[in-house]
Amino acid sequence: MESKQIAIIRVRGDLKKSQEVRDTLQMLKLFKKNSCVVVKNTEGFVGMLKKVKDVVTWGEIDKETFKLLLMKRGKLAAGKFVDENYMKEKLNSNFDKFTDDFFELKKTLKDIPGLKQFFRLKPPNKGFDKNGIKKPFSMGGALGYRKEKINDLIRRML
Repeated sequence: MESKQIAIIRVRGDLKKSQEVRDTLQMLKLFKKNSCVVVKNTEGFVGMLKKVKDVVTWGEIDKETFKLLLMKRGKLAAGKFVDENYMKEKLNSNFDKFTDDFFELKKTLKDIPGLKQFFRLKPPNKGFDKNGIKKPFSMGGALGYRKEKINDLIRRML
C-alpha cells in the first residue's frame, strides 16, 4: 500500500502576513521562499495548509520526484549534500530503498542522521505560471493545491 506524501513549497514571503500564518510556516519549517518540505497526508497538516494557503502551493509527490529531491537538494547540517556513500555508511541503504521505505511509512526523513528537514530550491525554470504568485492554481496562478502537478514544479526548481 503506497501512502500519499505531500510536498509543500513556499511561494511568497512574510510581508503583511499575520503572526498566526508566520508561526504555521515556522512549524512547517518553511523559513524562506522556494523552500520545500515533504509531509504525511494527515488531518493536522491539512489544517496547517488551510491556514497558509495564500503563501504556499502543495500536492502529492511521487517516488521519482522525491528521490531526485533527496539526491540533489538533501542537505546535511554540516553543509554537505547527501550522497550515495553517506546513505550506505549511515543507513546501510541507497536512495531507491530509502524512497520505497519512506512511501511505505517505514522510514522518515529524521532517520537520515544530520539531514535538514527542508529542501532549498531554485526559482522555477521558465518562472511560475502565467498569472504569477498572487492567484490560486485553479485560476492559472501559483498558489494552492496542484495535485500531482507539483512534481513538474519541483523538477523545474531542482
